[in-house]
Amino acid sequence: MSRSAEPDAAPAPVTADDLDLVVRLAVAALREAPPEAWDREAGSLEWDCWETVEHLADDLFAYAAQLGPQEPPLDGEVPFVWESRRPGGPANAVHADRAAGPAGLLRVLEASGALLAAMVRTRPPRVRAYHVFGVSDPEGFAAMGIVETLVHTYDLAQGLGLGWNPPAGVCARVLARLFPDAPRTTDPWPTLLWATGRGELPGRPRLTTWRWDGTPRR
Repeated sequence: MSRSAEPDAAPAPVTADDLDLVVRLAVAALREAPPEAWDREAGSLEWDCWETVEHLADDLFAYAAQLGPQEPPLDGEVPFVWESRRPGGPANAVHADRAAGPAGLLRVLEASGALLAAMVRTRPPRVRAYHVFGVSDPEGFAAMGIVETLVHTYDLAQGLGLGWNPPAGVCARVLARLFPDAPRTTDPWPTLLWATGRGELPGRPRLTTWRWDGTPRR
């Protein structure tokens, strides 16, 4: 689906419902992975698929935690201990119990997504909290959580041999919220992959560095 019909229309806000949907779709897709595939590398990442889900769950948890305090920090992260379990592995506060298997791993992901969605629903829009890419608001953190889920599920799908084609509407909303300079006349999902250094768009160089802009818009 192209967005060329109404390129100047004001984008709809990103919502907790969008985040719920994307996490639910990601978990459903990842449940199809064969049990022996979780030690494979996740796409172009240097982490295996198990570690990548832990990293994603940790991202969602950390975004929820940033919004949680009565006065959220504006100059740094809530000081949980983030640590890697091996050299080169992701530094997480959240780790899944290996004994629980892939089903337990995905339950950890679901729980972290639910924490962020609940925080986005209950915190006032005026709340601001720190992120390394800039101070943002609950909508911004919802959008960040969605992008993390979309692109890391793409990485995981490559490693696990799965299909992954998320809804164009959600992709379009997070592009408008976090990547305001991205093209608005191309298909949203390939555009999001391009904006996060994972794909190519005709007539545009592949990105080797990228970042989003979480600046509050409303």
